[in-house]
Amino acid sequence: MPTATDFKDYYATLGVSKTASPEETKRAYRKLARKYHPDLNPGDKDAEAKFKDLNAANEVLSDPEKRQKYDQFGQHWNQPGYSEAPPPRNAAATDFDQYDNFDSFINDLLGRSRRGASGGDQGGGFRSQAPAPDTEAAIALTFSEAFHGVQKRLQLDDETINVRIPAGATPGSRIRLKGKGRPSPFSQQRGDLYLTIQLLPHSCFRFEDDDLICDIPLRPDEAVLGSQIKVPTPDGSVTMTVPKGVRSGQSLRLRGKGWTLPKGGRGDLLAKLQIVTPQDLSPIEQEYYEKIQASTSFNPRAQLEEIQL
Repeated sequence: MPTATDFKDYYATLGVSKTASPEETKRAYRKLARKYHPDLNPGDKDAEAKFKDLNAANEVLSDPEKRQKYDQFGQHWNQPGYSEAPPPRNAAATDFDQYDNFDSFINDLLGRSRRGASGGDQGGGFRSQAPAPDTEAAIALTFSEAFHGVQKRLQLDDETINVRIPAGATPGSRIRLKGKGRPSPFSQQRGDLYLTIQLLPHSCFRFEDDDLICDIPLRPDEAVLGSQIKVPTPDGSVTMTVPKGVRSGQSLRLRGKGWTLPKGGRGDLLAKLQIVTPQDLSPIEQEYYEKIQASTSFNPRAQLEEIQL
């Protein structure tokens, strides 16, 4: 049975409050998962442990039913038999550690006796029929596998499981494999297996919330004068029009060129523009940049000149 020292506050792990919305929790998980992903921290045992804690927290807090039970029972939320009991009337005053096991707590809470209906001693007392436990696991996919869909073979204990990942899986999404979890120690019935999707880093594409993002570098002249440029999409490059006077950090939306949607069709791709200055100028480039600098009246810092505290 978990003790107070074993208990990990999943809200603290993700850095969110207990009143955080599902969207806030999802954003916090994705941000931290990218930071501590083992592929980005090779050989870092602390980052690996942090990443495992983040996944454990997300698996509970992203599931409304598990989150409710976690909020009710705290460190005991996943003990066998907890789902049969209503929350105690005075949960704050309940000392769970006074019980030998969680069945004892359930029996005491529901007024069950250690004696059978006939009054005879049953020896081991009443034992609640625990539900088959669900199994949680994470599965890492490349962007290509998640975009197109893929068939995977997983090893769960001594069993090999084939699972089909549908096209359009996104980071943090979950797949349920009914009856593929570990068996209950009481009934031997098997629970469900829940797989949480993780995406390995890509050289170009990334997610911000549910949007597919690609960073697109621009020359200063392309940003000032506008241009027609080639940009990558999940199924090949396309030509995009860059209007005159775009800003660094501005996003242009390519409709229907983004991620595969679960119900069919495609989402949008956001091309995030980054103006990149040249480092090695030719003599003629140097000359013309100097002419522009000498003749321009544009001052992007004009509004800052009068600011003071």
